[in-house]
Amino acid sequence: MKKITILFLSLFLALAVMAQDGQQKPGQFSPERFQAELEQFITREACLTPQEAAKFFPIYKEMQAKQRAIFERQRQLGKVKPTDEKGCEKAIRQRDEYDLELKRIQQTYHNKFLSVLSASKLYDVLKAEDRFHRQMLRGWSHARPKKQ
Repeated sequence: MKKITILFLSLFLALAVMAQDGQQKPGQFSPERFQAELEQFITREACLTPQEAAKFFPIYKEMQAKQRAIFERQRQLGKVKPTDEKGCEKAIRQRDEYDLELKRIQQTYHNKFLSVLSASKLYDVLKAEDRFHRQMLRGWSHARPKKQ
């Protein structure tokens, strides 16, 4: 559970860092291309029919937008360390609440997904999504120049 949250947070932070300006340079990250590749990967790996994909991905994008909003709040929360114990405790509790909110969003959308996909297809979708993100993060880590 925590791994998924960390994976998503890492992914969206990487998106924010890589998408610095509107100019597309060779080798630069493209959110649109990333989303298209993600959808193609999920569709292929989960063997979604065109009809299933057409029903699933609008709901999936809606979930992603809600998750991104939470990730942004988490990022803002972590920008500056509070100066006292009470402030640190409050930040920790807020972080926990954001994690719970992410899980509630995920649970809500899993139920919505089950209304358009069978449980076995959804299971395959979730596994494919995890594999895709791991592959992308692995690729980004290998593409970064090593510090000397």
